[in-house]
Amino acid sequence: MYKILSLLCIGVLVLGLLLIRFYEDVLFYDPYLTFFQNDYLYIDSPRREVAKLVAFTTYRFALNTIISLGILFLVFKDKSVIKFSLLIYGIGFCLLMLAYLYFVVNPKQEDYYLFFNVRRFLIQPIILILLLPAFYYHKLKS
Repeated sequence: MYKILSLLCIGVLVLGLLLIRFYEDVLFYDPYLTFFQNDYLYIDSPRREVAKLVAFTTYRFALNTIISLGILFLVFKDKSVIKFSLLIYGIGFCLLMLAYLYFVVNPKQEDYYLFFNVRRFLIQPIILILLLPAFYYHKLKS
C-alpha cells in the first residue's frame, strides 16, 4: 500500500513538472521562449526587463527544485540524498545564474547556443534527470 501511495505521489509531482512546462508562457515572464523557438542564431536578442526576467527564472528554478526534491525523496527515502541534492541545486543555481546574467546583459550572437543551454538548466528539471540515475547507481554500489 505504501509503495502504491509513493508511486502515486511521484506521478503527481511529475505531472506538476509537466504542467510548469506546459503553461510556461502563461506563468512566467520569459521573452526568450519565443526567441529560442525561432531561428535565433540569425536574429537580435529580444527586448527584456532584466530584473523581472531574473525574478521569474529564479521562481521557475525554485518550483522545479522543490518538486524535484520531492521526487528524489519519494524514490530514495533518504535525507542524505536530499541534503546532497540541495547542495548541488544551490551551487548549480549560483553558477548557472551568473552565466545566465552575463548572457542576458551581454547578448552576442556567437554566444546564443551556450546561452540556450545555460538557460535550459535553469528552467527545466535537467538536474533531476542527472541526479536520479546517479543516486540509483550509488545505491546499487553501496
